[in-house]
Amino acid sequence: MSWATHLIGEFIEKNDINIQTGPFGTQLKASDYTVEGTPVINVRNVGYGELRAEKLEFVPDSVVTRLKKHLLVSSDIVFGRKGAVDRHLLVKDGQEGWMQGSDCIRMRFLTDSINPFFLSYALRLEGHKQWMLTQCANKATMASLNQDVICRIPIKLPGKKTQEAVVKILRTYDDLIENNRRRIQLLEQAARLLYKEWFVYLRFPGHDHVKIKGGVPEGWEKVTVPDIIEINPKETITKGIDIHYVPMSSLSTSGMAINNSYIEIRNKPTSVKFRNGDVLFARITPCLENGKTGFVNFLAEDEVACGSTEFIVLRGDRVSPYFTYCLSRTYDFKENAIKSMIGSSGRQRVQVSCFGEYQIGLPKRILLDQFDDFASKCFNQIALLIRQNERLVKARDLLLPRLMSGEVAV
Repeated sequence: MSWATHLIGEFIEKNDINIQTGPFGTQLKASDYTVEGTPVINVRNVGYGELRAEKLEFVPDSVVTRLKKHLLVSSDIVFGRKGAVDRHLLVKDGQEGWMQGSDCIRMRFLTDSINPFFLSYALRLEGHKQWMLTQCANKATMASLNQDVICRIPIKLPGKKTQEAVVKILRTYDDLIENNRRRIQLLEQAARLLYKEWFVYLRFPGHDHVKIKGGVPEGWEKVTVPDIIEINPKETITKGIDIHYVPMSSLSTSGMAINNSYIEIRNKPTSVKFRNGDVLFARITPCLENGKTGFVNFLAEDEVACGSTEFIVLRGDRVSPYFTYCLSRTYDFKENAIKSMIGSSGRQRVQVSCFGEYQIGLPKRILLDQFDDFASKCFNQIALLIRQNERLVKARDLLLPRLMSGEVAV
């Protein structure tokens, strides 16, 4: 049985859907933002159905009260109005009460004839995303979305029960993926917290009975980064073979996972090469300040990949990959790199020489081994969960168009 195609504008005309453009720049100024408060969803926070939490901004209660018509409720859909016109965010329960940003358009459902999750899945179809890019294209400026385009969005819509059945299947995949993401977060947090506790705050086992000499615990060695970590190791690759290429967009600002959806296959490598266990450290502004750092764990044994020339590769020598990654995520390590940056405004880069000036205490081998024993279990489990999520995403995305077209009966 075929599903009827409707335009979003039909539901807007019947007041079944309400559209709200974000506050004007004169209403929500840069000076209104604060360090904490109510989160504001801007274009950069809009993903493909989900939130991109990196670089969230906040406003105080006074701004919330003044702009309360822009507050979001669960099941709203938020579109990026400029640039990211093919993306949208379905507001979850935990995001209710957040605010839409200036460059966003909010869609709210005033009827139960449309399941917001069903519509969100329809908006994730490749055909729809390409349609949006075409409709919003502008040769002179970046792609821009307006209410007229939203009104013309076509949606194949089955009955309410069928919508719910489709959503139930697809949400099962999404729930598993999200659960794995939370586990990955907790595992990485556990390893990094132990690193800080033992090697930054110096509260390692038996620390009460160890004296501090020369700024480090007795028995530790004061070293610079190049003493224990190889910087930009050299690798040789046979010419003409295909090689994985990791762009800057694959790196997260908050976690180790490298997003494989941005990884490319090339037959001409860059000068930046790495293996499993290496750390990719952004060397250019603002990527470094934002915290872009990744841990390579997706390659085959002995496989070499290449990446953006704006990466610095860190390879543990006298310390493990786990120690190396946790060190690279510490505040002092990053600040040392930031202070070394030179270049024109907006294109400043880290000077590799800064690592030779950065000293740390190298713990005794027995303590390093104890840390590695714990951290390796965390990192290995993270790698398994990342691969599991990749399989879940692939299965869901293969099923998505078949379910959303009615090809697969539910």
